[in-house]
Amino acid sequence: MLILTIKQLIVISGPTASGKTSLSVALAKHFNSCVLSADSRQFYKEVSIGTAKPTIEEMEGIPHYFIDSHQLTDEVSAAQFEREALQILEELFQKHETIILTGGSGMFVDALCDGLDKIPTSKEIRDELQEQVDQGNLESLLEELKEKDPIYFEQVDQKNPVRITRAVEVIRLTGRPYSELRKSKPKKRPFTVQRFVIEHDREFLYERINRRVDIMMEAGLLEEVKSVIPLRHLSSMNTVGYRELFNYLDGNCSLDEAVNMIKQNSRRYAKRQITWLKRNPSANWIPFSTTEQMTEEIIDLIKGNKILE
Repeated sequence: MLILTIKQLIVISGPTASGKTSLSVALAKHFNSCVLSADSRQFYKEVSIGTAKPTIEEMEGIPHYFIDSHQLTDEVSAAQFEREALQILEELFQKHETIILTGGSGMFVDALCDGLDKIPTSKEIRDELQEQVDQGNLESLLEELKEKDPIYFEQVDQKNPVRITRAVEVIRLTGRPYSELRKSKPKKRPFTVQRFVIEHDREFLYERINRRVDIMMEAGLLEEVKSVIPLRHLSSMNTVGYRELFNYLDGNCSLDEAVNMIKQNSRRYAKRQITWLKRNPSANWIPFSTTEQMTEEIIDLIKGNKILE
C-alpha cells in the first residue's frame, strides 16, 4: 500500500501553562518542520514576559512564525491572522509536508483551520455599544449576553470588551444567539487539520499557572508593564498580567494583591479555554506526561489517521 502525500497542519492546543511550547517544538523537530503561533498576544514585539513568549533557547533552533511579527499599535484581528497565516502556509507547504500550529487563542486557531463566519455587522450598533463600554457599563452588556446567549457567555473572556460587544452587536442586529450564528460549515483548506489538546488534572494545572506567574514576576514582568504604559489604552493590553499590574501602578491595590489577581484571572482564563476547546469533537485529548511520551502518542495517532491508497 502507498501512503498518499497530504499536506497537514498539526494543531497543539491547551490552556495557558499546559506545555504547548515544548511539545510543539518536539513535533517540529520530528517532522523537520516549523511552528506557527496562534497566540494573539505573542505577535507583539513589545511584550514577552507576560505573554509567555518562547525564548530562543526554548525554540531550539526551530523556525517560529507570528512571534514578534507585529507592533502593539498594529493590532491583529482574527480575520487578519487568517489572511496572513494562509499566505505563509502556502509558502511553507512548498518545503514541508507537515507544519505545527500552536497557541491558546481559540478564535485565532479556528480562524485559520476553519475560516471565520460571515456574520453581519452594524456600525451604528457597534458605536452605541462602544459608548456604553467607555461609560463603564461593560457589566450590563455581560448581563445582556448571559440572558440572550448563555452558551457564548460561558466561552467568552468576560474581561474582553471587544468580543463582548461583538456578540451583543450581532444579537441585537439579528435577534439570534451569537453562538448559533457562528456554527457555519468550515471553509475548505488545501491541507488536512489534526487537532490535539494537552489535558491536565485541574489542580495540577492551577499549580503550574501559579508557579508561572511567580516566574514571570521574577523575570521582570512589572518593568515590562511599566514600559507599555503609554499603550495601555489598546485592546491588546486588556490582558491578564498587564491589567492587574496597571491597577497596582494606579495605586488601587498592593503588589501582592495584583499578583494574586493575576493568578486568579489566569486560572479563570484557563477554565474558559478548556470550555472553548471542548466544543470541537474532532480534537484528540492527550493526557499530560513527558514531552517525549506525548510526542510519541501524537505521532502514533497521526500514523493511524493516514489515508491509504
